[in-house]
Amino acid sequence: MSGVPAGATAWLDSRLAAAGATRTAAVRVARERAWGTVLTAPTTAGPVWLKAPGPDTVFEVALYELLGEVVPDRVPVPLAVDVARGWLLLPDGGPTLPGSDGLAGVLPSYGRLQRDLESHVDALLAVGLTDMRPAAMPARFGEALAMASRFVAAHGSSGDRAALDRIAGLRARFDEWCARLAESPVPASIDHNDLHPENVFVAGPRFYDWGDAVVAHPFASMLVSLGFLHFWHGVPADDPLVRRARDAYLEPFTDLAPRATLVEEVELACRVGKVARALVWDRAAGTGVFARAPLETLLALEKDWISLGP
Repeated sequence: MSGVPAGATAWLDSRLAAAGATRTAAVRVARERAWGTVLTAPTTAGPVWLKAPGPDTVFEVALYELLGEVVPDRVPVPLAVDVARGWLLLPDGGPTLPGSDGLAGVLPSYGRLQRDLESHVDALLAVGLTDMRPAAMPARFGEALAMASRFVAAHGSSGDRAALDRIAGLRARFDEWCARLAESPVPASIDHNDLHPENVFVAGPRFYDWGDAVVAHPFASMLVSLGFLHFWHGVPADDPLVRRARDAYLEPFTDLAPRATLVEEVELACRVGKVARALVWDRAAGTGVFARAPLETLLALEKDWISLGP
């Protein structure tokens, strides 16, 4: 996809008119990636954003429609969607979190969003989210190994091959993690899969950019969120900064199990979630600057539970 998709400007104008607004300047491309294009335009009602996801993430259009119905106070509610053409029109959400310090304050709201979506798992799967629930993950591990093996054969080093062989040796242990997680009292729900400060609007807060979302054990979301703190601040997994954010997130789940059980499951879900994250990265990465990200994410199974790369 390159530039403004044919017909997008006319569609945007018609949807604005239906909402009682008009465009005040030209539509421009705000971002163009392998996984989709984002357009923006100023209007009489403020800036708007038209997202045209790529074919592997086009489910995001129908997902936003579902989220706007179930959790309208915690996501940007679409101004319009066109599922057939894969277009999504969103209002401007305002500033995002200015840095990692605000994560602990918004994670309880995100956890409540996940609780509210527990009863909508079938609908989430129906709109196209990949099933990354614990029972599915042993098979996903095999898919991730095959994906990484193809990359290493084409672009990797002998060190990459040795590291991938070590990961392959974790299969029995990984299956055990999945079996333990499958017995969790915490129901499956949505996993944003890329929940960091730039994907959270301060007002609300509202969570956006759902193109990496999957259905999983909800605690897998903390792989990126807590991993961001771990990376940004250079602190270990047991640092008070990480623990405070983890405990804030877990608050909406404390009716389901003792806190010690929930803490253990966060670590377990994040370990298992590395395979899901690797596969999601592979779907989006292509051959550009992120081409090694799927491999590095999978190899991080050898590292701390919130480590996501070298």
